[in-house]
Amino acid sequence: MNETNETQKASAPIVSGGRADPANPRPLVELAHVDKHYGRLHVLKDINLQVCQGEVLVVVGPSGSGKSTMCRTINRLESIDSGVIRIDGELLPQEGKDLARLRAEVGMVFQSFNLFANKTILDNVTLAPIKVRHMPRKDAEDLAMDLLARVGVESQAQKMPSQLSGGQQQRVAIARALAMKPKIMLFDEPTSALDPEMVNEVLDVMVELAQEGMTMICVTHEMGFARKAADRIVFMADGQILEEGRPDEFFDHPKSGRAKEFLSKILTH
Repeated sequence: MNETNETQKASAPIVSGGRADPANPRPLVELAHVDKHYGRLHVLKDINLQVCQGEVLVVVGPSGSGKSTMCRTINRLESIDSGVIRIDGELLPQEGKDLARLRAEVGMVFQSFNLFANKTILDNVTLAPIKVRHMPRKDAEDLAMDLLARVGVESQAQKMPSQLSGGQQQRVAIARALAMKPKIMLFDEPTSALDPEMVNEVLDVMVELAQEGMTMICVTHEMGFARKAADRIVFMADGQILEEGRPDEFFDHPKSGRAKEFLSKILTH
């Protein structure tokens, strides 16, 4: 399969489900009065947020505003000092098997690809379903090949990560997260480490996921993606949520002075 055919998506959706139902919202992620410090630095200040099933939440704001830290607290890659986090109604465990089980429900894609350099692309995607979900190898490989086809890198399955471009590696990272069949996907600046020409191939996969009903929390500087894919925008600055609303509301009629300042800088270039 050549690179052109490789990026053509199959007809079957990556995820099942539908968009958020405003009449019957069901919170999958809840943060209540969450605070976090790094020493004297107060990085999260009384964060209160709910994300419902099928909703795409995009978190934007200046660097150092606490966006990535908030994202990483949702699967306890970062601990919190106070407050409560619930995933699908269940308190986020502190440690141990309960935390591992809950983390299996929350897929995460990072700025760096974090693929295992000594394993093939296929092995990278099948490892967690086999080890954590105890999926038979044949079933895991069938699932992996389907997901690799969905993100446009099926023909790369037997290659090593170093043989792929950055955009291809990030698409593999998305497939790897999806292989665990998560309830929620977290994206922490997934395009920030990519060359500009590779950004769209990753964003296209994310847009498709959003359209197919995956619950997503995306920290990003990609404003075009935010306009296109988000159900709701959250704007953070100085460790606080200062504003949230629909994309058209946020981009066309920002309420806070800090949001107006932020948009005036990024939308004029």
